[in-house]
Amino acid sequence: MNKRIILSAITVTLLGSAAVFAAQAPQHPMTFFVAREVPGTGNLGGLAGADAICQRLAEGVGAGNHTWHAYLSTETTPAAVGVNARGRIGPGPWYNAKGDLIAANVADLHGDNQRDRNAIRKPTSLDEHGMMINGVGDMPNEHDMMTGSDSDGRALPLGAADVTCNNWTSDQNNSRTMLGHSDRQGGNNTSWNAAHMSRDCTKAGLIATGGAGQFYCFAIN
Repeated sequence: MNKRIILSAITVTLLGSAAVFAAQAPQHPMTFFVAREVPGTGNLGGLAGADAICQRLAEGVGAGNHTWHAYLSTETTPAAVGVNARGRIGPGPWYNAKGDLIAANVADLHGDNQRDRNAIRKPTSLDEHGMMINGVGDMPNEHDMMTGSDSDGRALPLGAADVTCNNWTSDQNNSRTMLGHSDRQGGNNTSWNAAHMSRDCTKAGLIATGGAGQFYCFAIN
């Protein structure tokens, strides 16, 4: 009789622990985050270097089973055709480190059919550790995300001034980049991917406009 009571108690305890764990664990694996540990300038080593940063940070938190790409566009040059950020991040859906849905697909992410279909806001724009990124009202404000993209996630038209820190290879004051706001706040443009230009591509220049040289990372599979 005593054995039955003990076994029943153990079973209840195990079931209770499993229920608590299930309640605490994210329902979906992380497939989106803001890269916090970055060079801090516009020189990311090109797209390949930026992707490698995303991959390394993801692997550091056990999400290296996905292939990760940085949400960055590049401009067309004599050596290569430009790349659209929206075309290099996979089909979705994407979830943050806490299992919150960011966007179901590329169209929802960019509001192709209906604006504000994505969930990129301060509480959901988390780094790979699940920590929020400083935004408007925080010290320092670090909501500026490098994208080099227009609001549709595409490279800006040919002939436009440099908006990609020389395709993510420049940390100089003669280059600039398009920035988005991860908290969707500040100024007259609250776009998550195309709010305003940076002062330049130096660390000091990116900090001056409200950032830290950070960018979005998406799992493409």
